[in-house]
Amino acid sequence: MTNDQPQQFWQGVEQFNAGEFYACHDTLEALWMEATEPEKTFYQGILQIAVALYHLGNSNWRGAAILLGEGSNRLRRYPSVYGGIDVDELLEHSAALLKTLQHTEPEKLATMKLGDEPAFPLPKIVQGSED
Repeated sequence: MTNDQPQQFWQGVEQFNAGEFYACHDTLEALWMEATEPEKTFYQGILQIAVALYHLGNSNWRGAAILLGEGSNRLRRYPSVYGGIDVDELLEHSAALLKTLQHTEPEKLATMKLGDEPAFPLPKIVQGSED
């Protein structure tokens, strides 16, 4: 697969990286609903990570953890670089955030702010080159 993704996909990536997770969800959901495999599951994985980050911003720690896990599990079946995206990097950063959520007391999570370093280094979607 080359990075022949539709413009709507790249719009969703920009929204994700700008922290506009709800808008990213809307953008990618429209693509996901029309897609066929293997793109359908790829879009769904990214979409679920975006929704997890949206939940995180609303202090819904449990929802964030569940969707980080589900989205990551969907993306694990793809190669290191797929659709122009560095899947391994997104998975690595999502796993680090999930570990933070799972190993931090809920009372302490409530005092942390989204995006604070090093408490919540948010995943970004980066382009990867396919060789």
